[in-house]
Amino acid sequence: MVAARQVLGNQNLRTVDISPAYVSLGQVLFSNCKLFRDIAQLHSVSRGAAENQISQSAASQHLQDLERRLGATLLDRTTRPLVLTPAGQLYLNLCRDVLRREEEFRQTLAALADAAHEAPLRVASIYSIALTDMARLREEFTNLCPGVRLNVEYWRPDLVYQAVLEGRADLGLVSYPEARRDLTIIPWRAEQMAVAVRPDHPFATRLGLMPKDLDGEQYVAFDEELAIRRELDRFLRSADVQVQVAMHFDNIQMVKEAVALGHGISILPDKTMQLEIEQRRLVAVPIQAPGLFRPVGIIHRRKKISCAAATFVELLLGSGVPALAEV
Repeated sequence: MVAARQVLGNQNLRTVDISPAYVSLGQVLFSNCKLFRDIAQLHSVSRGAAENQISQSAASQHLQDLERRLGATLLDRTTRPLVLTPAGQLYLNLCRDVLRREEEFRQTLAALADAAHEAPLRVASIYSIALTDMARLREEFTNLCPGVRLNVEYWRPDLVYQAVLEGRADLGLVSYPEARRDLTIIPWRAEQMAVAVRPDHPFATRLGLMPKDLDGEQYVAFDEELAIRRELDRFLRSADVQVQVAMHFDNIQMVKEAVALGHGISILPDKTMQLEIEQRRLVAVPIQAPGLFRPVGIIHRRKKISCAAATFVELLLGSGVPALAEV
């Protein structure tokens, strides 16, 4: 026997057999849970019926059918206002749980519908990050947020900052991130630098280089206004190295192409040369230069970012490089 025990005031414990209710519970229409809840909370069949916009006779008929199906009396009709029986209290708890779960379901369903129509996530990235990482990141993001379209545009660093500050991009991916009043900077990773040479260059067979080995070499540089150019110039000056700048470009891809065509050597993040190394077009030679790396960061405006943007940030930070403190 399945029993329910309840204390009623100062009376002794009463045991109620509710086994018949379990036999026919599957026949209960849960869509009527709100009607019973309202009748129980208002202690009135007529007021509960009015709350649900049905007649009192229809509500009374529903209660009688419900009690017949459950094999239990739910309301004590000998008192005014109406009082729940122990079985009625159990059923009220069930109704409340069903209605709560229904509301949670509707909210979750609405959230899924909103996600399916969520605005696209706009990411502005410098070229080198896009070329080495974006295909993988796009695939993983689509798996995590299938309803959100990822739009990525590749720009010079100054244009990445401008797009984020003007609200044309939700996130920016930049190297040597610069602290600005209206931006939050999340450090992402530090990329080791190496000397980029053609496979037929004398340096290609070396296991490592000293900074002084670069003295006098034909060199493919970055444009002067870029942070990476300033950092590399500072490094070369500190090592008392003078290179012969043959040409300069505003992005890593053009620098790599110039090196592969034999216009000189360069210093680049080794991560950005993986494809050319696999294609045997470039060789990355380690250089003895502790602390010579390219910091890469994520930028966004100082406001709460969307769920999709937060997911993308988590994806970036979980890609194998620990995050540091935010700026």
